[in-house]
Amino acid sequence: MVGVLNESDSEDELPPGWEERTTLDGNVYYVNHYIKGTQWTHPRTGRKKIVDGDLPSGWERCVSDDGKVLFVDHTNRTTTYTDPRLAFATEYRDMSQPVRQRFDGSSTALAVLYGRDLRDKVALVTGANTGIGYETARSLALHGCSVVLACRDIEKTEEAIRRIKCEKEGVNCRALKLDLSSLHSVQEAVEEFKKSFKSLDILILNAGVLGIPYQLTNDGYETTFQVNHLSQFYLTLLLEHSIQKAANPRIVIVSSESHRFSTIRNLEDIQQSRLSPPANKYWAMGAYNDSKLCNVMFAQELAHRWPTVSVFSCHPGNLVSSSLSRYWWLFKVLFILGRPFTKSLQQAASTSIFCATALELDGVTGGYFNNCYRCSPSSASLNRSLSLRLWDLSQEMIINVTDMAWNQDCVKD
Repeated sequence: MVGVLNESDSEDELPPGWEERTTLDGNVYYVNHYIKGTQWTHPRTGRKKIVDGDLPSGWERCVSDDGKVLFVDHTNRTTTYTDPRLAFATEYRDMSQPVRQRFDGSSTALAVLYGRDLRDKVALVTGANTGIGYETARSLALHGCSVVLACRDIEKTEEAIRRIKCEKEGVNCRALKLDLSSLHSVQEAVEEFKKSFKSLDILILNAGVLGIPYQLTNDGYETTFQVNHLSQFYLTLLLEHSIQKAANPRIVIVSSESHRFSTIRNLEDIQQSRLSPPANKYWAMGAYNDSKLCNVMFAQELAHRWPTVSVFSCHPGNLVSSSLSRYWWLFKVLFILGRPFTKSLQQAASTSIFCATALELDGVTGGYFNNCYRCSPSSASLNRSLSLRLWDLSQEMIINVTDMAWNQDCVKD
């Protein structure tokens, strides 16, 4: 019976009698030669596809007298109905539908990047000399990406780069001094970055601290809040011109499922005294939860403000064996006990890498991802009023510090 689909090892393989073609505007359609019919959706998957980009060298697209699209290969002097770009067709991204899941919690970052050539890309990864950040930077570098490892400890960063270079010749990595406990250091890092790079394709805000005792930065803000949110917020804003100059740039903000446990619920909770509290109101885990909610809200608001940039937030995994737990013995114990049941560092880096590079996410923005799959974040993170207030307050806190530093410089002069 016509229309019955045979078994296939690949769901993308067309059944017998079917052919794939493209329209002038790059939409893929499917021809059923048995019934002389056409349709827009793949006969096996039910999905739509598109092709974009230029034709390979030597090819020309023509339209026949009966309106059919033909492709002429002048090099081999052949003509076909098959668009040579079909091998690289991507699924049509309907924002109302979930992104197709190709990977999951067991996938590694290197598996996500398998077969990809990133030699035309520049990436900056914060906190990249150890843990998940290191595996993120390493995976990108091994696939040709020029990677800037932005970290506080330059010696450890240079050692991390040496380990990556031992794996593969010709990798392009460089260290960048970035101390997220200092807004002045953020300014200097951006100035240094711009001396070497005109644009930035991928920004991955990976750095973070967990469970640290109460302390203030030199800028006068609680350290967990400044390192996990405020300084990386500032870094992103300073890099806006470099990011906007790139073709299809992406920003990935590494958050956590811990954002769901933040007690921030309304506008009254978004205030400096709450986000950067005094010592008698500080709780390490609460500060971390709040900062991770700030990450997701920042991603949501940035997606609204920078529509030409794909912005994502993500959760890398629970109790992943990294240096994040180094500040408190209880967290060290929990991380050790959970190690047999949690992701490896390569697996934990996979969602960041997926958000930063997956072709099916071109044109998509504002999503929260877990296990390489888009899911719903907390209701608080989707509250636009809260995100707007956080944005405004973050700017005010940065201006207070930078204006003070400018005034001090004027006094010295």
